[in-house]
Amino acid sequence: MSAPAIVVENLEKYFPPAFSGWRALLHPFARPTQCALAGVSFTTGHGEAVALVGHNGAGKTTLLRILATLVFPTRGRATMGGFDVQREGQKARRQLGYHTGGDEGFYSRLTGRENLAFFAAMNNLDGAQARERIATVAKALGLGDDLDRQVRTLSTGMTHRLGLARALLHGPHVLLLDEPTRSLDPLAAADFRRLLKEELVHRQGTSLLFSSHSLAEVDQVADRVLLLDHGTLLACDSPSGLRASTGAATLEEAIERLARPAAQARELP
Repeated sequence: MSAPAIVVENLEKYFPPAFSGWRALLHPFARPTQCALAGVSFTTGHGEAVALVGHNGAGKTTLLRILATLVFPTRGRATMGGFDVQREGQKARRQLGYHTGGDEGFYSRLTGRENLAFFAAMNNLDGAQARERIATVAKALGLGDDLDRQVRTLSTGMTHRLGLARALLHGPHVLLLDEPTRSLDPLAAADFRRLLKEELVHRQGTSLLFSSHSLAEVDQVADRVLLLDHGTLLACDSPSGLRASTGAATLEEAIERLARPAAQARELP
């Protein structure tokens, strides 16, 4: 039996305090005390779509960056396709694609195709492989003639598709997305969600872990929901399971009921 897509075991991450001015000069090597993740554990299967939800500062982006091998955890362990993200970073990176809804980092005066060819080379794909993969992902994502336009002339929605194409160039088994639809208009966001669910998860069997502040998006795309609160995992269940366990009519109401006890506990003296 193959290893799970993602395994996270007691993952912790602490950052140093964000001093400024003269305090930064007095404490250049301050001990990490700001908790971003506090013992998070979960497992995701192949072809499963899992959503990370929680308020700003809950630890969603930190978790994704650790899994993408961009940040080392303070304690705990995480594997991607069976490879430890800290000790076997190069092998783990071959298993994943990472895409955010922010700055895509493309060369704006190059065409989409030229950009993808550059990033294909960065992923050690030779000329023939690169052309084949670019054609495959461009067709799957509906890039069409826009692939041969300069990136600076593309719409936000098409640039998002191009970013997703870049993340998929090397054929990853796991896709990590950090709020991928946050700058899209409602129609483009709905189209992007259908693309994720129908093409990548259902048809290609890609495992998906994404963060989102849109609970409608979570309800539509996710098979399971991970609720984070100040670095702590409060719940892990399907959207329907969360509603049933809390007696809530909507996912938003279920999330609110689950998060309320933790918020009240923090307010106690």
